[in-house]
Amino acid sequence: MSTTPFLNSQKAQIDYPCVWQYKLIGMDRQAVRAAVAVHLGDAPYSLSDSRRSGAGKYISMNLEVSVDSEDQRLRWHQVLATDPSVKLVL
Repeated sequence: MSTTPFLNSQKAQIDYPCVWQYKLIGMDRQAVRAAVAVHLGDAPYSLSDSRRSGAGKYISMNLEVSVDSEDQRLRWHQVLATDPSVKLVL
């Protein structure tokens, strides 16, 4: 029986440094922008508008940033996910 890559339990190999993309979901674009600026500090990044929910309550934004290590990638995910203006980080 062959397995597909989606069912493989092995961790994906990521070569660092690399550019990583996060999808941020929140309720207010300016608050999300401010949260990214605070948490990423001087790190160069790109933050662009993505979509608005059908009811208009939520917005999504695309964050692209260079990460040097898995620790940094996971740390930024964690700090963004715990910011009150960010409802979800993908």
